[in-house]
Amino acid sequence: MTPETFSAALGAEVRARRGSLSLSQSELADLAGVSERFVRFVEQGKTTIQLEQLLAVLGTLGLELTVATAAPASQRP
Repeated sequence: MTPETFSAALGAEVRARRGSLSLSQSELADLAGVSERFVRFVEQGKTTIQLEQLLAVLGTLGLELTVATAAPASQRP
């Protein structure tokens, strides 16, 4: 998965979860302690966001970021 693909998928998930909780970008930003601009960047799939702030947003939404071992290149589709 490329950084761009990951960022786009992450942004879509954050946007969907925020919507399901009926939160505005501004409300989410206040709850997570980040700027509304940062929330907008996450949802737009910007690839240069700060990890600490991203984790605050995800935690506020009840989401978590996990890391898993990738399959060896020879086993990838």
